[in-house]
Amino acid sequence: MDGRNDSRITQFILLGLTDRTELQVPLFFIFSVIYITTMLGNLGMIVLIWTHLQLHTPMYFFLGHLSVIDLCSATVFAPRMLGSFFAQSKTISYSACLSQTFFFALFITTEGFLLTAMAYDRYVAICSPLLYSTVMCKRVCTQLVVGSYMGGLLNSLTHTCGLLGLPFCGPNVINHYFCDIPPLLQLACSDTHRNETLLVAFSAVIISFTLFVITVSYMLILSVVLKIQSGDGRKKTFHTCASHLTAITIFFGSLTFSYIQPSSSYSIEQEKFSAVFYTLLVPMLNPLIYSLRNKEVRSSFRRTFRE
Repeated sequence: MDGRNDSRITQFILLGLTDRTELQVPLFFIFSVIYITTMLGNLGMIVLIWTHLQLHTPMYFFLGHLSVIDLCSATVFAPRMLGSFFAQSKTISYSACLSQTFFFALFITTEGFLLTAMAYDRYVAICSPLLYSTVMCKRVCTQLVVGSYMGGLLNSLTHTCGLLGLPFCGPNVINHYFCDIPPLLQLACSDTHRNETLLVAFSAVIISFTLFVITVSYMLILSVVLKIQSGDGRKKTFHTCASHLTAITIFFGSLTFSYIQPSSSYSIEQEKFSAVFYTLLVPMLNPLIYSLRNKEVRSSFRRTFRE
């Protein structure tokens, strides 16, 4: 379909990551390795946290849910993208496309809130260690996790319902490897100003809120760390936050680059490049970051193989 007409389309065409044929095979192997690493890393983290009692703490409770989110998030995108490298038909049904959009918004938003909850957990652990077990009790941890999922669900339903109210009558070609919201809005047959405003507003509010909580938490952590007289003590205390700081830098950096920008400067090529980070690389890197830099995870991993 090259022009717009009165009919309603029932499927979209996903062009994929690139149309350069010489890159299809190398990219297939690269992203296959990424997806397999993501699956093994996150499944391994979930099993370790579930089976080792010393990891039954608030920090690993959040980390376990983060691994579940990363596992689900990568599965939403990677299999279809890998198949698209060699598939002759790149079509995706209307319902499957909107479902992909729904789960994308759900998982990506929930992950942002979970990372924020983990920053608060680190703040309590370092700034109020004597009250840690009282403040971060099981009920509070559960409330923070449920709140993260509810925040993700609210954001996801808002944008998905907004897309359901838009008519799509052609063209139906999406220059992306998954059904992201901005490319879909460009294909709508009616005015999308309201949807674009909601997208920017929700993204700005969510990112501003989460980054505010994270920034305040780490400013308070830094103030406590600087009061520690011993250099080794300061290094050891701040080392417990290094993995989390690395994870949030990669996650929020790629998201901010994608969504906090006016539509006039929107570039689909830039969007696809940054989308690779938060849809595929972040889910792979998170278990690696937390396992390689965490002695408790490494020791639990070694004990598992010795048993």
